[in-house]
Amino acid sequence: MAKAASKNSKVKDAKAAAESKVWTKVIKAVRSPKTGAYTFKEAIVHKDKVQEYMAK
Repeated sequence: MAKAASKNSKVKDAKAAAESKVWTKVIKAVRSPKTGAYTFKEAIVHKDKVQEYMAK
């Protein structure tokens, strides 16, 4: 028989899931001054800091 998951692991997963919802993956297109081609910068940013990251 399969082993039942412990209650503690479910609580940990719920906390991690709730915490992970405050983070966002941001992809920003940046133009190279040398060639004029676009490159993409990716970052994981807190959802409250997205506008601040895009302003850079």
